[in-house]
Order: sequence, then structure tokens, then C-alpha cells
Amino acid sequence: MPLAAAQKTALEGVCTATLTTVLLKKGVRFCYIAGSRPIVPGNTKRIVGPAFTLRFTPTREDLATVDSWSSPRSTRAAIEAMPEGCVAVADAMGSTAAGIFGDILCARMAKKGVAGLVTDGVVRDGAGVIGTGLPVYCQGYVAPASVAALNFVGWEETIGCGGVTVIPGDIVVADADGAVVIPQAMLDAVVEAAVEQERLEAWIMTEVEKGVPLPGLYPPNAETKARYEATRK
Repeated sequence: MPLAAAQKTALEGVCTATLTTVLLKKGVRFCYIAGSRPIVPGNTKRIVGPAFTLRFTPTREDLATVDSWSSPRSTRAAIEAMPEGCVAVADAMGSTAAGIFGDILCARMAKKGVAGLVTDGVVRDGAGVIGTGLPVYCQGYVAPASVAALNFVGWEETIGCGGVTVIPGDIVVADADGAVVIPQAMLDAVVEAAVEQERLEAWIMTEVEKGVPLPGLYPPNAETKARYEATRK
């Protein structure tokens, strides 16, 4: 199912911290991709889009060669298959030994309208990647190319990235705090709950600023909820 414009707009107004709480309440504990942070620290641009998955395995000398970059099953071919608006999510097994993509590949992704790149690994050509304007969430950047430590094996299959199972089409939201994965089947319920949670917490913050004590306010008890609901009428 495609991400509806209204859902995308709603999620662009919801922080990842709120989403992790909402998903926790719905029984999903593993939704935050560990090790994936904005390549530009403090970047506040929030990205939202369906996951386009990529998978790497440990390098094997007969497979992970420079020639493999020209293979029909290469990172280059995967990028050409990415639809506009998707978020590329790459399982690099948390490796920081080699960069999965560099500036040229990221520039192509940006040109195709890819919303961003999320990985539990690293990229290379750091300054160049930043210069492409593509939002990238990773563990940093290094000099070695991917084949020095990783073997690219495919795209658009279920992966594990930063401790999270990601299925193609799951919705990814990433901001200054990192990246969160929303299971596609739970999208409607999560969007509704997250938007309401943001409203409630904004109201609670105004109460805090008034000097209201936290017990009974956060989390709200029945009386606090009633006061909050009265402001919605």
C-alpha cells in the first residue's frame, strides 16, 4: 500500500521519540534503528517514506570485487530501482569498516528523488555525501569502499537493520534523534495515536510551564485527562 499524502504530512509533524512510545504501547519494542544518526549532527529535517531495503553480508573475496560494481545485481542497479519518495534502508550488519555508498551514488539517489538513506553502517566520501543534500542517517563515514568489508547481495527483501526487522514498504520516519520503522499493517493506528500524543504532550508542556507538578500530569491521570479533553471542545 502506498503512503497516503495525509499520512505523510501527519508523520512529518511527529517526532521519532513520540513514535517509539506509541509503538511501545502497541507492543512493538524493536522499532528504533540503533547506530543510525544524522550524518550532519543536529539536522532537524524529518524524512518520511516507505522502506526500500538493501542487504549486505560479510565480504567474500571471490564475490566482493571491484568488478561486482558492474554486475546486474549491484548497488548501482538497486539505486536505479528505487522509486521517488522511498527511504533506502541498508543492512550493513553494523559494520564501520567500509562505506556502503559514496558521494556519486548518493548524488544519484538525490537526483531520483529518494527521501533519504538509513543504515546501521557507514558511508564514504563524507564531505561529498553531505554536499549532495541527500538526508543520510548512519554511524559516520570512512575511506574504504564497500567491497573492502562487505558483499552486496540484494534489494527489496526483508532485512535486519540496527536490531530492527524491516520489510519493504514499512514506513520509515527519521529525524535528529534517529530512525524509526512503523510496520505497514499498523500505519493507520500509529498515525492516529501519534498525532494525538503530540497534541497531548504539547498541552502537558504548557501545564509544566505554569508550574503544575508532574505526578498525575505526566502520565496524565483521569482528572488531568478530563482537563485536557475540556480544552478540545
